[in-house]
This record gives sequence, C-alpha cells and structure tokens, in this order.
Amino acid sequence: MNVLLSAAFVLCWSSGFIGAKLGAGSASAVTVLMWRFLPLTVVLIAVAVTVTRASWRGLAARDVAWQAVIGALSQSGYLLTVYYAIQLGVSTGTTALIDGVQPLVAGALAGPLLHQYVSRRQWLGLGLGAAGVAVVTLADAAAAGGVAPWAYAVPFAGMLSLVAATFLEGRSRTRVAPSVSLTVHCATSTVVFTALAVGTGSAVPPAEASFWVAIAWLVALSTFGGYGLYWLILRRSGVTAVNTLMFLMAPVTAVWGALMFGEPFGPRTALGLALGLAAVVVVRRGERGGERGGERRVERHAERPSGGGREGPCGAVSGGPGRSGRATGRRPLPAGPRPDRPRAAPPS
Repeated sequence: MNVLLSAAFVLCWSSGFIGAKLGAGSASAVTVLMWRFLPLTVVLIAVAVTVTRASWRGLAARDVAWQAVIGALSQSGYLLTVYYAIQLGVSTGTTALIDGVQPLVAGALAGPLLHQYVSRRQWLGLGLGAAGVAVVTLADAAAAGGVAPWAYAVPFAGMLSLVAATFLEGRSRTRVAPSVSLTVHCATSTVVFTALAVGTGSAVPPAEASFWVAIAWLVALSTFGGYGLYWLILRRSGVTAVNTLMFLMAPVTAVWGALMFGEPFGPRTALGLALGLAAVVVVRRGERGGERGGERRVERHAERPSGGGREGPCGAVSGGPGRSGRATGRRPLPAGPRPDRPRAAPPS
C-alpha cells in the first residue's frame, strides 16, 4: 500500500470527526448531513451524465440497487450515528476511538464471510491496535463529563453499519467504477438525510458562516478524500489492510481535537497512538512476508506437472480437489470480483 495514499486516507477520514464537531455548533446532525450531500449529489449527477457516462454502461438496475444498499449502510447509517454522538456531547476523539473497534470486527469476520486468509502476525497487529483503542478510550471517557452512558453506544452502532457495508461490497459480483459507487452512495444519503431533515423540521440551514465552512470542509476532505480513499484502498489492498489503518483514526483525531477544541490529550492518549502505529507496522510486515511466500509457492507449483490444479480468476493458481488453494497466501474467494486481489497474480 502506498504510504502517501495511506497517510492521506488517515488524515481525510479523521477530518470527518472534526468537521462534524464544527457543524454541531450551529445546526443539528441531520441539517448538516442534508446540506453536506444535497449540493454534492447535484454535482456528481451532472458529472455522471456528461463526463463519466461510459462507466455506467452495462450496469443493471440490480447493480445500482446493491450499491444503494451499501451507501445506506456506509454513509447514511454510519455518518448519522457519528454526528448524533458528537451532538450528544461525545468528544471527537472518543467517537473515533469507538469507531476504531471496526478492524477487530472486520478481521474476525473476513475469514468466514470472504474466505480471506489472516495470518498470525496480522492478528498480533490487530490485537495491538485494539489495546491502543482501549487505552485511549478509557482516558477520554474518564475526562468527559455530563454525557449519558448510552450515548457511547451510538457510534458503536455506526461502526457495525460500516462493517456490514464493507462485507457487502466484498460479496458484490459486479465491479463498479469508483465514480459510479460514489454517485449512488451520495444520492442515497441525500434522499435519507433530506427525508429526515424535512420530517423533523430541520431542513432550513442556519445563517452562520461557520455552518458553511463546516459543509465545505466535509465535502472536500471527508467525502472526496476520506470516503473515496476508503474504497480505493479496500479494493487495492483488502479488508485487513484498510481496517488496520482505521486504528490510526482514533489517536490522530484525539490530537486534532486537542489542538482545535481543547479536548483532553494526556500520556494514555500518547500510549494509544504508539500502539496504533505498532499495529500498522506489524500488519504491513506480515503482508509483505505473505506476498513473498505466495510468490515462492507459485514458482514451486509452476515447476510441478499439472495435476488437479486449475487457474483461477486473474491468473491466480488454486488447488485441485483436497487442496487448500493457498498459492497466493489465502483461500480462493467465491466467484466474482475480489476485494483483496492476490499479489502473486498478474494484473487483470
């Protein structure tokens, strides 16, 4: 995974929590979300009918509907819970820290749902990241006051919504261009948030300039930057890699919130940051080792006479009957696009 791409993703995704805090000072969560997505969707639809028309060719209504469901989970459900939690008084750092549980959940489900191989070294990295999340969460929760205990369950529900969207994308049998998925997801969120805002009488935006500054912040950094890079890295490097980077969101947001809003940042938060960085290093080394091992296994397989083996999608060699098919370091996925493309296979 490209280091600069990963760093940009971490900063842009973390900016969403900061932008939510900026918007919460002048309007309700549904008002901010409605005006974040309404003008953005208009622009994306205009681009879709002019610049990116070719990307929509061949798509069935079922494919668009599938992307709408993914968007409802990954944008509407996830963002509504994050914004609402911050509106309830949960700090940006704490919200990001609760969201940081996502890599553990996704990592635990990657095997049974997507048949992706997760090595012991990667599990060690996930454990380190979880420890960092726990350390910083306890520190932030201890410093927070006047927040109802049930408010901390709100971002947890949003984390589960994002995990569900991640696996639905992994099970998709039709590869959709990023411009198409972004347009469908944002259009779905516009419908959801506009309906909620109109239904609650919160559709009229406030006159404060800070509100529109928050909207511009969220559209530029969070939507195009964070959300777009999330799916890009997911498709290039897989569930485990992208969710390991999620461990960095909590400490980065905690630092950012401390600088911008004076939120608490102490030694335990610094310790959590160190554990998150260690988790990324451990998992990345495990991935590189798995790639080298997969390449050696493919070379050895190529030297043997062809028996029961067969060539899978993208040229990846999978085993015949009674074999695990781990020529690329993981079990073969079901038919359809792979969210985690084998490194030993040539580009398709």
